[in-house]
Amino acid sequence: MRTISIREMRNQLGNLDTLIAEEHEVIVTRHNKPLARILPVTGERLRPDHKALRESLPYQELSSEELQRLDREER
Repeated sequence: MRTISIREMRNQLGNLDTLIAEEHEVIVTRHNKPLARILPVTGERLRPDHKALRESLPYQELSSEELQRLDREER
């Protein structure tokens, strides 16, 4: 991690890709107060497998329509 001022950031903007590759995290400050944190982009996130989630849930004997009707009748 490296901390640089916004002025240094402007001067090194052309070398930003190299700076991020070397440091992996850069904190940009203005008047010695953190302003931004720059991180490298990681790979694509894997989308969750909803099929496995649905299969892990217990089977409902009543349909959602019936559950809603019962709930409304109880009120």
